[in-house]
Amino acid sequence: MPPPAPPTELVPSERAVVLLSCALSALGSGLLVATHALWPDLRSRARRLLLFLSLADLLSAASYFYGVLQDFAGPSWDCVLQGALSTFANTSSFFWTVAIALYLYLSIVRSAREPRTGRLLWAFHVVSWGVPLAITVAAVVLKKIGYDASDVSVGWCWIDLDAEDRVLWMLLTGKLWEMLAYVTLPVLYLLIRKHINRAHEALSEYRPILSEEHRLRRHASAADKKLVLIPLIFICLRVWSTVRFVLTLCGSPAVQSPVLVVLHGIGNTFQGGANCIMFVLCTHAVRTRLFSVCCRCCPSQPSAQSPAGPPKPPAPSKTGESQGSRHTPDELPVT
Repeated sequence: MPPPAPPTELVPSERAVVLLSCALSALGSGLLVATHALWPDLRSRARRLLLFLSLADLLSAASYFYGVLQDFAGPSWDCVLQGALSTFANTSSFFWTVAIALYLYLSIVRSAREPRTGRLLWAFHVVSWGVPLAITVAAVVLKKIGYDASDVSVGWCWIDLDAEDRVLWMLLTGKLWEMLAYVTLPVLYLLIRKHINRAHEALSEYRPILSEEHRLRRHASAADKKLVLIPLIFICLRVWSTVRFVLTLCGSPAVQSPVLVVLHGIGNTFQGGANCIMFVLCTHAVRTRLFSVCCRCCPSQPSAQSPAGPPKPPAPSKTGESQGSRHTPDELPVT
C-alpha cells in the first residue's frame, strides 16, 4: 500500500450534510425502537431482529455525529473512543443486517420450526454482538484505532493510517464484512423471492376465487418489492465507502473528491434512516398507528369554547357500513 495521502479537508457544507444525515439516522433508529416499545402485538421475531439492528445503527449514528462534529486533526483519546464505538456499532450493523436476511430465508424457504429459530436468535446475538466486540477490543488494545486523515472516513476516526498492517485491520474492522454482505444479501433475497414466486404459482392453481387471489397477489407484490429494496439500499449506501477504501489503497487523489466524500458520509450514517423509511413509513400497519398517535397529540379545534352554545351531537352516518368496513391496524399485514 502506498504512503497515506495528505489529509482530506472537510468544508463546512460537507460537514453540515453529513451531520444532518447522522441526525436523521438517529431519529429514524429511535422511531423504530419506539414503535417496537409502543405496540407489543407487532413484535414479530423479524422485527425483534430489526430492533437490535436499530440499536446498532443508533450507536453508529451518534458516534459518527461526534466524529464529524469534532473533525479530528490528529490523534487523541476521544478520537480512539469514537473510533472504537463506531467500529463496534458499524460492524454489528453488518452482522444484524445479514442475520435478518438469513432469518427470513430460513423461515420462508426452509420453513424453520419455532424451537430451531429460537436457538438461531441466540446464535445471532453471540455473533452479531460478540464478534464486533472482540475485534474492537483487539484493535484498541493493539493501538490500531486512531487518526485516519479522513481518507477512509469523513471526519471521524477509524484505523490509524500510520500502522504498518492498517489494510488488515481495515478489513477486520469493517471492510471484509461489508464486502461479504454485498454478496450474501442479494443471494439470500433472490432465493427468498424465487421461493415466493413459486408459492404464488402453486397458490393460483388452488384459488379459483379471483378477488381473493388478487388480494393475495397485491400484498405479496408489496412484500416482494420491500425484499428487493433491502439489499439494494444497503449496497447503494455502503458502496461509496468501499470506493474510497479502494482509492486509498491505490493512493489515488480522487479519494478527496467532494462528491465521494459527501456520498461516503451519507452512506455510512444514513442506514438507520433508510430502515425507518422501509419498516415504519412504508409499512402500512405501523404507519397507520403512528399517524393515529400524531393526530391524538395534535391540539383539537376549540369548538367547545364557541359562544353559540354547547356542541351539537355528531350527525349519524349515512352509510353505517363505512365505519365497520375500515381495516384496523391489527388486521393489516406488516410488510
